[in-house]
Amino acid sequence: MDVHPAREAARRLIERPAFQWFVIAVILLNAAILGLGTYERWMSEYGTLINVVGWCTLAVFVVEIALRIFAEGWRFWRGGWNVFDFVVVAIAFVPSGSASGVLRVLRVLRVLRLLSTVRSMRTVVAALVTTIPGMSSIALLLLILLYVSAVVATQLFGTTDPEHFGTLGQSLLSLFQVTTGDDWANVVRAATEEHTWAWAFFLAFVVLSTYIVLNLFIAVAVEALDREVEEDNAELAEEVEQAVDDSTATILAAIADLKQQVAALEARLEVPD
Repeated sequence: MDVHPAREAARRLIERPAFQWFVIAVILLNAAILGLGTYERWMSEYGTLINVVGWCTLAVFVVEIALRIFAEGWRFWRGGWNVFDFVVVAIAFVPSGSASGVLRVLRVLRVLRLLSTVRSMRTVVAALVTTIPGMSSIALLLLILLYVSAVVATQLFGTTDPEHFGTLGQSLLSLFQVTTGDDWANVVRAATEEHTWAWAFFLAFVVLSTYIVLNLFIAVAVEALDREVEEDNAELAEEVEQAVDDSTATILAAIADLKQQVAALEARLEVPD
């Protein structure tokens, strides 16, 4: 199917590295403007300028989205990142008012357009999404470990240290704090001072929860990232190969057209072979 010349020109424009870097620069500028908008002193002195620059960056986003919709047509809505970009930009046009205050605050999400614009960030996000099934199983394993350990800790140390292990809820919170390493020494001090064998319980819990279960999260994430990088490299190689094929086809078509013109010119001049 033939592509309209205007759409082809728009597609080539948005795929140019210079255009993509320009969009990234505008996103960073918009992020700075959103940050400056939280300072009353800056807004009182330069509020008009900040608002003007903010609307200018929004205009760039609208033009860019419009170009992408025009270039890709209905295929634009098949890409998850495209829909994300459209929604993030559309939020800026939510009318002012108390009922829409939350949506207006969400305009800061325009900064997240870096995730869809920078290829490496898209790869990381895609890798995190693919890890959800594996991480769900590991999270369930960690939850079971926390629950069983909390029940045991409540029965063993509830009387000794009711502040941390008096109830099942307090034990769950305390053991989760131990898992994260946040001031864990003060959490276990009362129990270990009263019971000399308590260190064995907490040591076993830390080894199982932190050094085994949490490292499983890291292993799953690294494996998914490696797999996503390989797929991204394969996709990039296909894009380069397609671009080379398109360029070759264009050159061959130009050569064939040139041959026809030369043949026509020879026939007109009646030049013998």
